[in-house]
Amino acid sequence: MNATDRLPMSALVVEDDEHIAHLLKFILERERFAVHVAKDGREAREFIEQQPAPAIVLLDVMLPFMDGFGLVSLLRAQPGWESTPVIMLTAKTQEKDIVRALDSGANDYIVKPFQPAELLARIKRLSLRKA
Repeated sequence: MNATDRLPMSALVVEDDEHIAHLLKFILERERFAVHVAKDGREAREFIEQQPAPAIVLLDVMLPFMDGFGLVSLLRAQPGWESTPVIMLTAKTQEKDIVRALDSGANDYIVKPFQPAELLARIKRLSLRKA
């Protein structure tokens, strides 16, 4: 079986802004990821608790019902999700927020507005390590 025969890698996008979620889904699908979008912390928590870990998680910090910091802690405690790469995407630019995200278990942190090419390079670096 060669690389083109493999099943697509999956991605979880947790983003409450519909336009950003659509852009992230487009970027990932163009790279042949199967994408699941959760629009709030509750949907994300259900996915994390019920589904196998994806190849990558793109996670907003400010979300309804449960924030991204709580979700990172939850997914790190979930069997099978411990080493899942997580990129936090947020408008929060203060050093304390970046440190909190990384201390919570995020692998990377990107401030919105982001550059799609830079985001894609970071996604590839983290998701290919898991593949």
